[in-house]
Amino acid sequence: MTQSTVEPRTGAEDAGDGSRVPAGRSWLDRYFHISERQSTVSREVRGGITTFMAMCYILLLNPLILSGPDVNGDKLGAAGLITATALAAAVSTILMGFVGKVPLALAAGLSVSGVLATQVAPNMTWPQAMGMCVMYGVVIVLLVVTGLREIIMNAIPLALKHGITIGIGMFIALIGLVNAGFVGKGNPIGMGVNGQLTGWPVALFAVTLLLVFMLQARRVPGAILIGIVVGTVLAVIVNAVGDMDPKEWNGAPPELDGSAVSMPDFGLFGHVEFGGWGQVGAMTVGMIVFTLVLAGFFDAMATIIGVGTEAKLADDKGRMPGLSKALFIDGAGGAIGGVAGASGQTVFIESATGVGEGARTGLSSVVTGLLFAAGLFFTPLAQIVPGPIAAAALVVIGAMMMQNARHVDWADYSVAVPVFLTVALMPFTYSITAGVAAGVIAYTAIKAAQGRFREIGPFMWVLTAVFVVFFALSPIEHWLGVK
Repeated sequence: MTQSTVEPRTGAEDAGDGSRVPAGRSWLDRYFHISERQSTVSREVRGGITTFMAMCYILLLNPLILSGPDVNGDKLGAAGLITATALAAAVSTILMGFVGKVPLALAAGLSVSGVLATQVAPNMTWPQAMGMCVMYGVVIVLLVVTGLREIIMNAIPLALKHGITIGIGMFIALIGLVNAGFVGKGNPIGMGVNGQLTGWPVALFAVTLLLVFMLQARRVPGAILIGIVVGTVLAVIVNAVGDMDPKEWNGAPPELDGSAVSMPDFGLFGHVEFGGWGQVGAMTVGMIVFTLVLAGFFDAMATIIGVGTEAKLADDKGRMPGLSKALFIDGAGGAIGGVAGASGQTVFIESATGVGEGARTGLSSVVTGLLFAAGLFFTPLAQIVPGPIAAAALVVIGAMMMQNARHVDWADYSVAVPVFLTVALMPFTYSITAGVAAGVIAYTAIKAAQGRFREIGPFMWVLTAVFVVFFALSPIEHWLGVK
């Protein structure tokens, strides 16, 4: 008689990758492939909590960026923005967990929010701006479904992709410095007011900024959140002792008025408009959508592959399970954020902190999403954080995005000049589009001057022509009699 080698209860199943996993697994284990990926439920929960702690600062920063007026002078309420930010992050991240089944968390992209606040809202109403978010999300979804997203990614030179990321980081950092009062808003811009730094808020901004950098240097998990909490506590003490003028805080003073818990404010949900763009013109609308696509396009794929590689889910060619679904949800995040009133959602690099704690599956994303959902009821706590303290985190994020500079070949003139123009013009012109346009045109022109036409590619020629029209739009419209 042949002895059976099958052990139904105590044996193991083949995971398909050479490893063995326990038989009789729970539905949770089977659905998220926890055992196959050499993880446990406790690790996934811990990873999800860690990711939330690392990125929940977005509940403070996104409302800060989107706090400005639109073309009519209307502003979005702080409570509504916090609710919208938490809601969109919760929905997008939970979808990533259940559908993509990978440890990636999403929230409002600061680069997208920056474009909305500085380039879109000054030209249209906030509901129309959120309509732009929905449009760019649909565009990215179509690019994913048709396979064009990867084609475009391959067509744009890697150096320019890094330059765009660096430039957006500089732009975000400048927004933080201006909001903190460290950099003046005059023309030309300068340090503080009349070249001097004055007031406790600026001092607390500097203290918070240095604290976060010191914690990051020590590799302390949740450094940004810890810095914001400490800075807020100091601000509450200073405000109580000094009896300061509320105007000095660039927003609401740091004090809790009532309970720390409240019902969510869904006042911004569904306030989306399509059309009514006659005052800005079809060309401008097209460029805005294109800019939003750029702002939310490049970092997502690199982040997904980077975090997937860190989680040992991607192979040496960057392929990983659920990649197409993850890219689809990342694109859909633009529409989700627009409908919620929070700007486009994108995958956060902070997802790597959860992976560092052992997260390998979508269960950790579900945990992170549920924590964002719980944040809906703690709006008063988020509103305590004064603008200058939250602005410190913007500068930190900008510094983190500058790390891409190490990937640029600064000895290659055809690379160094386009990247420099991209990085410099984004903050100096307060326009992400202008920086990207200058970089693309310079790249094509220099490569052509060197006779390296094959390195340019047809897509870059088309993009160059589009951006030439962008820079010459005013004289072209004047010539055509449009204005």
